[in-house]
Amino acid sequence: MAYQEKKTTGYGTRVGNSLKGILTGFVLIIGATILLWWNEGRAVKTDKMLNDAQEACIDMPNPDKKSAEFEGELVCASAMATTEEVLTDKDFGISENVIGLSRRVEYFQWVEHSQEENEDKLGGKQETTTTYTYTQEWVSSPINSANFKDPAYQNKNYTWTQVENQELWAENVKFGAYVLNESLIQSIHSTEAVELNINEQVLEAMDKSIGDTYVRIKGNAVASQSDIALANIEEDVDSVETVLPDSIAQNNKVDLIYVHQAGNILYYGRFMNTPEVGDVRITFEKIVPAKVTVIAQVDGNTFKAFKTSNGKRYQTLVMGKKSAEDIFDAEHEANSMWTWLLRILGIILVIAGFKSLFGFVETILKVVPFLSSIFAFGAGIISTILGLVWSLIVIAVAWIFYRPILGIIILVIAGFLVWVFAFNGKKKLAELTNRGKA
Repeated sequence: MAYQEKKTTGYGTRVGNSLKGILTGFVLIIGATILLWWNEGRAVKTDKMLNDAQEACIDMPNPDKKSAEFEGELVCASAMATTEEVLTDKDFGISENVIGLSRRVEYFQWVEHSQEENEDKLGGKQETTTTYTYTQEWVSSPINSANFKDPAYQNKNYTWTQVENQELWAENVKFGAYVLNESLIQSIHSTEAVELNINEQVLEAMDKSIGDTYVRIKGNAVASQSDIALANIEEDVDSVETVLPDSIAQNNKVDLIYVHQAGNILYYGRFMNTPEVGDVRITFEKIVPAKVTVIAQVDGNTFKAFKTSNGKRYQTLVMGKKSAEDIFDAEHEANSMWTWLLRILGIILVIAGFKSLFGFVETILKVVPFLSSIFAFGAGIISTILGLVWSLIVIAVAWIFYRPILGIIILVIAGFLVWVFAFNGKKKLAELTNRGKA
């Protein structure tokens, strides 16, 4: 059952808080203005960087052989990224000849969710009802439940153990006759699951440790293998299928009492298919050798970022064999997408800022909620108009600053349209046209 808290805020307190909202409004408007201005500059500089890089880029048809003609050049080349290094997760004794090795840890916990409903009362007071609900979910880190609002769920969270996430990367990754730098290496994402084969004695030691913690926290006797078998029969579900990808075989499955190994999952808890609070799930993955395409500047037997005319540096790695044209087209599309996303975010923040400025008057009118609602509706419309106009002005001025020729052309066109539609320009144009015919 949901847990609710009710809080009443007096009229004087609300008016005081709304005064703080004015400051918040100015901060939002100023911050959003800076964001809009910076975004236009970022877009122009990124576009310039990509154009410079595309103009300078040449194809390296055979990266398996080093050639002095490519030294210092920005090249586009495709080859297998491989390594002879063996990466080892020392905590679990897992070793793989791979480019990258990682473990991702999740905890099964109670999670608190809240939802607020506000109701204005006659006289300017506000009643806030906060509803708290609780669900069991897999999360990336343990949750402290001591501060949960519902006493029934306080101190309900615990874990059998805590394990750190980890990422390991090979330092020497070959790319034909060259080696990749760290940034390019960590751009490879040919991810596959690691099929675990942890030493049985290690698993048994883990099982004993987790079992001791389980009994200490739960106060229950250690479950027997017959208990587990009976539970699995009753549920008639293969426990590992709920957490394993389809591509992983389960021939490495090991079920102890509190520790289970299957595919690329190491699981701490009694039953993988019916998790309980405290259970821990560790997923192991690897980055395997793969065909990649690199655009970067040749620097001896390796690569470095290419410095463009505006001082920005560029290098990239994409999966598979791609042409330079395809890669730069995708980069330009990504730049355009980010430009519009940040523009929209900036406009929303400006509108929110103007709305905060009107918040004081809206709060004053809360004495009569009906009047306040009418004002809020009008203020919302005005804030939206002001926010759009302000944002467009900032973007237009930024265009003139960063793209003066294009910005001036657009400004001239805009001025001409204003003259035509707002200052009887149509009549004057018609007169000039008639004179020309005569």
